[in-house]
Amino acid sequence: MSVVTELILNADSESRYPAPKEIRIFQDFLKSGDQRIRIAKILADNEQQIVQNGSRRFWEKCPNTPSNSGNERKTASCQRDQGWYVRLVAYSILAGSEKPLEEIGTVGIKEMYNNLEIPLRNLVEAMRCVKEEALSLMSDEDAAEVAGYFDYILQALS
Repeated sequence: MSVVTELILNADSESRYPAPKEIRIFQDFLKSGDQRIRIAKILADNEQQIVQNGSRRFWEKCPNTPSNSGNERKTASCQRDQGWYVRLVAYSILAGSEKPLEEIGTVGIKEMYNNLEIPLRNLVEAMRCVKEEALSLMSDEDAAEVAGYFDYILQALS
């Protein structure tokens, strides 16, 4: 859910117009639109590179993992999930909200990976490496905007 949708639904549920503070939030959302689009484009255009380079960073730190076992299917599955999280970060950036991460990406995440017998500490480290790779492609200002969304994922996995 985007910031705009959330503001409108909150006001509507209380049968009122948006308050001045909410209108300022909406104005800030509009002002940051170019940045949010730029960041989402960087993530979309570089998703494969981000995931591949992030995986290499991870394997340097943790060489003995299922994703680096020589089993192409396991490697592809791990990288598919990492790419999925990069996309969710892009969606959240566009929405100006962590709601897509919360609603789509983190509900039941620990249980799912535990059931698949994937060590969460490995997944956290892999996502840290993906985060580092993504941030390395951005200006300091854009990286500061994106970091919190990756941190949200890391927190959900921890």
